[in-house]
Amino acid sequence: MTAITTPVTEDLLHGHLDVEHTRRGLLPHRLPAGARRQIPDDQLAMAEAQPSGVRLAFRTHATAVTLHAVPTKRAYPGVPDVPDGVYDLLVDGVLAAQATVPGGNLRTVDLATGRFEFTEGPPGSARFTGLPARDKTVELWLPHTETTELIALETDAPLQPVPAGPRKRWVHHGSSISHGSNATHPTGTWPALVANGAGLDLVNLGFGGGALLDPFTARAIRDTPADLISLKLGINLVNSDAMRLRALTPAVHGFLDTVREGHPTTPLLVVSPLLCPIHENTPGPLAPDFSSGTLRFRATGDPAERAAGRLTLTVIREHLARIVAERRSDGDLALHHLDGLALYGEPDYGTHPHPDGLHPSPEAHRLIAERFTRLALTPGGPLAP
Repeated sequence: MTAITTPVTEDLLHGHLDVEHTRRGLLPHRLPAGARRQIPDDQLAMAEAQPSGVRLAFRTHATAVTLHAVPTKRAYPGVPDVPDGVYDLLVDGVLAAQATVPGGNLRTVDLATGRFEFTEGPPGSARFTGLPARDKTVELWLPHTETTELIALETDAPLQPVPAGPRKRWVHHGSSISHGSNATHPTGTWPALVANGAGLDLVNLGFGGGALLDPFTARAIRDTPADLISLKLGINLVNSDAMRLRALTPAVHGFLDTVREGHPTTPLLVVSPLLCPIHENTPGPLAPDFSSGTLRFRATGDPAERAAGRLTLTVIREHLARIVAERRSDGDLALHHLDGLALYGEPDYGTHPHPDGLHPSPEAHRLIAERFTRLALTPGGPLAP
């Protein structure tokens, strides 16, 4: 059969908030243009353009699907090569195949300074064959940590975009753990595991290094249709050393107030930090550590400065619980709190330690997903349908 080429258009995309038309294709974004104009650092600009949770969805009889795209790969001097991003293809909700796209651009980042160099490269293709010869829904989840300009789909049968449908939309915001760091493929991040297991329409606003209570992120959540909202807050405030205790409480209140402007009664779950031993009682900032021969992270702050308002994870957990309790006393009965240690705590670190001292392992992502589903989404849970 003659191949059918379909340019990628926005009606094929799910899980994004905006698109940018580049000279080579369509670039999905997880923050709207107005928010992107206010981003103050390259790290968040890179993270929001990495399409964690973003996927193409269409109905088709095709047995072969090829995606033409331009990935932007990453390299860190002194660190082993970063594996190519994985594209997960799901057939009627079940993972059926995986592929990578060769070629593409290269972003070389200096971990010590944050400076980067960008080298443009050629487009590439990911090809999937042997799909069942029947009408089906195909979802193609994009790599969660590899920016991808989408050019076209090539199929051996026509395709039709899949509309949003009746699934409840879950908007989740968090740090690199929610973004998917150390997960090996896009449907293996803990938010994707939760969403696919519970039948939710995921919008993942987890940004590596970027959960900093930024007002433009709060406005993006405010303006995004949502049936369920969760906010996992804390660790980036510590490892960036972004603020002191005096600023924490009003900043959290302001973030919640902005979200509530657009979602006054939507179930909203505030999740405190998961266990991270390097930051439990030691402030940031964070620093890369190559002394073991591999990339690990360490906290460089002085624990004695907690008395002066330097933030640690234990301090943030205490204050987030108090903030939510205070707001509920004001009548916000749809606002809830979940202790992050219930998702990943000290016993879990013993069995599933962080490979780099900071981010959960792929096995821990599955554990976190299972517990979040049980604690938040089962009957009686704060986000239960």
